[in-house]
Amino acid sequence: MSYIDRISSPHIHLETSVNKVMQQVIFALVPGIIVSTWFLGWGVLVHCILAVCFALTFEAIMLTLRKRPLRDFMYDGSAIITGLLFALTITPFAPWWVSLSGICFAIVIAKHLYGGLGYNIFNPAMAGYAFVLICFPVELNYWPTMLTDIGNGDSGIIESLKIIFTGLPHDGLDSLSGATPLAFTRSQLNGMAMLSEFSSGPLFGVLGGKGWEWIGLAFLAGGVWLMIKGIIKWQMPLIFIFTLFALSLIFHGYDPERYASSMLNLFTGGTLLAAFFIVTDPVTASATPRGKIIYAAGIGLLTYIIRTWGGYPDGIAFAVLIMNAAVPFIDNITRPDVFGKVES
Repeated sequence: MSYIDRISSPHIHLETSVNKVMQQVIFALVPGIIVSTWFLGWGVLVHCILAVCFALTFEAIMLTLRKRPLRDFMYDGSAIITGLLFALTITPFAPWWVSLSGICFAIVIAKHLYGGLGYNIFNPAMAGYAFVLICFPVELNYWPTMLTDIGNGDSGIIESLKIIFTGLPHDGLDSLSGATPLAFTRSQLNGMAMLSEFSSGPLFGVLGGKGWEWIGLAFLAGGVWLMIKGIIKWQMPLIFIFTLFALSLIFHGYDPERYASSMLNLFTGGTLLAAFFIVTDPVTASATPRGKIIYAAGIGLLTYIIRTWGGYPDGIAFAVLIMNAAVPFIDNITRPDVFGKVES
């Protein structure tokens, strides 16, 4: 028998890498960022830039403190994704220090204190958003009404910079800001109003909230691109969307005056952003085939429960974090049998 040199696995190297995957995710977010900036104002783009800068800064600080090589970890793109996702969840009117606080919590606490990329159990962007939402509810309560021209024209970016760095102009507060369609729907229903009394108002469009439907479609386009490129699979986004759609369809059919429609739930708020860019996070999601189904369905179920009966009008961040915590248990009970295992 001749001697054959053998090398350690892996023997087959794929062309993909963490950096290339993150680049594709960033490219897929671009349509949503552009459409969000068009409808919500230049504050979206400003916060994206701020959040990415803060994320890279805290990433460098933590890597230095942990004595990890900056070159290997700084340019993998994960910090940029965290910054962009966080920025897309907060209001464009948020003060700059809200981004600083949220990104600090996301990168330092939710990511690096758990061991860094691949070891964190909670989605950093959602952890950072939940942190600022609980700590600074007033600052995150004001949103563009989409009935004004802020964000359009030559003065839009200047006005947005003033709001972010100096605060909202109180003399024009009512004309500049208001509640999101989900928050408005929630407040009206809590006030015993019927959906038919306000659902045809100026805040609502054909599929969902005015402007929000186009933002959702832009993130949908980015998600389809990721599936075409093979970056994400279709199962988890579809299961999450189907669960939320089915629940809202059932309750809306039961009482159409008290429960929002399926289209409003899908095309308003962060539903489609979450479906393709948050639920599919490979680090914090379930790793088993059956576990992925339970995980995605659980997020859809919890999102609908929080939106309908909870204390927050959207609820996706809390649904994701709750299911993140349940992932070890889900993976344990859905672990597939070892190939060749014989039942005793």
